[in-house]
Amino acid sequence: MTWMEALVLGLVQGLTEFLPVSSSGHLRIVSELFFREDAGASFTAVTQLGTEAAVLIYFAKDIGRLFMVWLRGFRDRSLRQTPDYKLAWYVVIGTIPIGVLGLLFADQIRTTARNLWLIATMLIVFGILLGLAEYLGRQRRTMSQLTLKDGIIMGFAQSMALIPGVSRSGGTITAGLFLGLDRPTAVRFSFLLAIPAVVASGLSELPEVFETGGPGLQPSGAQMLVATLVAGAVGYAIIAWLMKYVERHSVYLFVWYRIALGVLVLGLLTTGVISAG
Repeated sequence: MTWMEALVLGLVQGLTEFLPVSSSGHLRIVSELFFREDAGASFTAVTQLGTEAAVLIYFAKDIGRLFMVWLRGFRDRSLRQTPDYKLAWYVVIGTIPIGVLGLLFADQIRTTARNLWLIATMLIVFGILLGLAEYLGRQRRTMSQLTLKDGIIMGFAQSMALIPGVSRSGGTITAGLFLGLDRPTAVRFSFLLAIPAVVASGLSELPEVFETGGPGLQPSGAQMLVATLVAGAVGYAIIAWLMKYVERHSVYLFVWYRIALGVLVLGLLTTGVISAG
């Protein structure tokens, strides 16, 4: 991997991780289109540590409060009926599906799931689902009205993002809108739900990303660090922008973008401009 490749891919990760457009799909498309090699699932997972650090910083007060209430709730029964204690458990329980499925299908995630035909199709299909959720969702429920059922359903929706092109935030936001959550609540819970899974995935993939002799782009330690820092800095700005955007705007912008990008990639594959991998 060159420094240009590391910087570009770190920037792409930061720009797309929190938008419902699939960061892993974008990294796969950009690395194939411009560098003719796949950056790899491990590179994607590790750079996500940078973007998740942005989540930890942006939501530091919320995360600290939830964590402390969750810990104290083990001894203080009076806290167990509070919204914060329940929300913390919804995050924990909602993380289980992606953890289990990620372990079961680890090999497929690194290989067959990164086929560009599949990625382009998922961009289009889940873009349409996001549009339907925006159109059909009642969007009346707020964070204080979240339930265990919401956490489980959104947790399974998050696990779909193991397939590049689906989008972690896209899947959970789509599920949240279908469940009747308003956009800010769906987006906020999506960010919180991603933290345990992404941090665990990134740390577990650290040894893999530096493995020599494997296929695709292989970064040095310095390149990996810089790409992760770039992703985190850009990701923080994207979080701040998206939280304000969804308060006043629909998600149709991302729906049309996903569909257009998916169609473009299918066209490039059909004409032989890029290979599916």
